[in-house]
Amino acid sequence: MFFEIEDNEVDIVIAALRPDLTAFFNGWRTIFSRFHLIIIKDPDLEADLQIPPGFDHHLYTKSDIERVIGSSPIKFSGHSCRYFGYLVSTKKYIISIDDDCLPLQDDSGNLTDAVAQHLTNLGTPATPSFFNTLYDPFRQGADFVRGYPFSLRNGVQCVLSSGLWLNIADYDAPTRAVKPHEKNTRYVDAVITVPSRALMPVSGINIGFDRRVLGPVLVPALRLKGVGKQRWETMEDIWCGMCAKVVCDHLGLGVKTGLPYVWRNGSGNAWESLKREWEGVKLMEEIVPFFQSVKLPRTLTAAEDCVVQIAGLVREQLGPVDPVFGLAADAMEEWIKLWKTFEFERR
Repeated sequence: MFFEIEDNEVDIVIAALRPDLTAFFNGWRTIFSRFHLIIIKDPDLEADLQIPPGFDHHLYTKSDIERVIGSSPIKFSGHSCRYFGYLVSTKKYIISIDDDCLPLQDDSGNLTDAVAQHLTNLGTPATPSFFNTLYDPFRQGADFVRGYPFSLRNGVQCVLSSGLWLNIADYDAPTRAVKPHEKNTRYVDAVITVPSRALMPVSGINIGFDRRVLGPVLVPALRLKGVGKQRWETMEDIWCGMCAKVVCDHLGLGVKTGLPYVWRNGSGNAWESLKREWEGVKLMEEIVPFFQSVKLPRTLTAAEDCVVQIAGLVREQLGPVDPVFGLAADAMEEWIKLWKTFEFERR
């Protein structure tokens, strides 16, 4: 049931937040050299990027972003610049890898191919309606367990592959502050489908997705107020991840998590992050119940229309809670306008 994804169907999007990318690209050379790369330079980064030769890439800078989006209020600074790459890509699939990540080495010292694993996840069905206790039944050497309904064994299309990482654990600032030396060293050789109606945090640090299906949902919407240059873009990731999961459940599409892993280096100062993140930590207590309650009309069959519908619910139900939610709803609607414009130009 696996279908092959060709290299020319894939863009790798890299958010460049540091000027010297030599070690990053050399570390990924044997993997990235097969693909076209979209590199988005953080508009707030003044120094020139150092990119070693030998890669098929397109670099977008602050002037490119301003020229393309015009007067759009959407901000593509910091980690959020990766979303601009999603917008301008013309390929069917996108792999997003941050510039502080490197490929893992196995016990023999060979690099593990994270891109190939993402494409494997996207090229095999997902099983969100009924959990298989041996994880991904489509993996070589695995199958459906006793009692799994045969009527559900074809699965559904997988449109999002959410990878993980070793070394720096994906903790929020409060957890990092009380566990400053804790690292993620547990490599779990497994892939699972996230069950239907179950939400999850998603990070653009290491993901793969079907751009044509899910691209409109990966929206840079929710930004905390008053953060200025001290941003916490992870709130945008969490927000669009919940949007993506709600839309996937509504459209009967699948999300996988687990493999592939990458090795992640930097994470910043936990106490400084705590000052910026606390507003987001509090807002999560409003955000999660909201997304758990979202019910979309059956008449909506396109991801773009789902995002607009969710934006209206955000403005109505969360807008009175905090003004940032009204701004998020505006950004979601603006993003769909941008997306549709680019889709029209690509035809």
